[in-house]
Amino acid sequence: MRPHLVLTLMLAGLVVGVPLLVEGCARRAGSDEVPSRAPSTASPSGGAPSAAHAEGRDLYLRYCALCHAKDGTGYAADNAPSLISRTFLESADDAFIASAIRLGRSRTAMGAYGKSRGGPLEERQIDAIVRFLRSHGTRARSLPGGPPNGDPTRGQAIFVTECESCHGTETERKTAINLFNPELLASASPAFLRYAIVHGRPPTPMPPFGGKLSTGEIEDLVAWLRSKAPAPSPVASAPPIASTDVPVVINPKGAPPKFTLRDERFVPAEEVKKALEERRRMVIVDARSPADWALERITGAISAPYYDEAALARIPNDGTWVVAYCACPHHASGEVVDKLRKRGYKRTAVLDEGILVWKQRGYPVTPPATTPPATTPPAPKPPAPKK
Repeated sequence: MRPHLVLTLMLAGLVVGVPLLVEGCARRAGSDEVPSRAPSTASPSGGAPSAAHAEGRDLYLRYCALCHAKDGTGYAADNAPSLISRTFLESADDAFIASAIRLGRSRTAMGAYGKSRGGPLEERQIDAIVRFLRSHGTRARSLPGGPPNGDPTRGQAIFVTECESCHGTETERKTAINLFNPELLASASPAFLRYAIVHGRPPTPMPPFGGKLSTGEIEDLVAWLRSKAPAPSPVASAPPIASTDVPVVINPKGAPPKFTLRDERFVPAEEVKKALEERRRMVIVDARSPADWALERITGAISAPYYDEAALARIPNDGTWVVAYCACPHHASGEVVDKLRKRGYKRTAVLDEGILVWKQRGYPVTPPATTPPATTPPAPKPPAPKK
């Protein structure tokens, strides 16, 4: 298998999961490059953090660290990339980073966190996170602008040869970042794509291709990727439905489901679907951003994001089975289950495959799926948590 080609460190998954996507749980490969300095609690000038710096740090720790790690180096969950990699921060301007936080990466584990999409963050808060990341990393470079001057047809052939084995196609997901995500392509400039191809994203498996592909081939590849970008469209407003409008308990008069947990923690999606068909009593919790819940969720699920412990107060602690899911497919939902178990909930489980595989199998979602989701590689089975 050839090494994958483009953007392993792009913001496909700035928080749960997003998305990005289920990219498996692969960790970054070794590299001699030393990443940019990790986010710290001190201000960039030293001493006590300023109010603005402290706000960005606190927001990052609450919403981003779960997947991107407390130090910003990424890969705490799935393939959530480093946000302080030198080559990423050199090529990503503040608007690009803010857009990824605001809009997320649809159909991936990277959720939308902006209020314009129904998420929790105001624009001021998004800017604070961007400033926090930028203050502990590399400044964005002024990259050569202009459209690519390559041939998209030749670029497609190069993609098939060099990239497809890891990045997949428009309908088939593989283990690397999905390069056909509409939010990604809408915000990734030709210069950004070109820089990623030439310089790679160390210390991930994404190598530099500046010495392997010619300038013309790189322009061809960039031209083809840009040809897949969607037409500009207005940012969707927050969906009108509120999570509190949905009943907490599904089938309140039904019998309890009969689940068989793997490692005393994970329940197969097939068993949850069967329990729904048999009208069993249970609670299904969507641990993602409310924006993702509002756009599409497992039928009957309530929203209780991994970062909002107060939302768990709605869930009855009376022995009713509680199943949590996310798109990671285990990390954010595992946080919710751990919090419930600390509160004394006896019957809790993580949906083993996550919502992306649930959708891939055609299981019920709300609103009903109108297009088939991209196929997703099976997620690696996580080890049992330490007791």
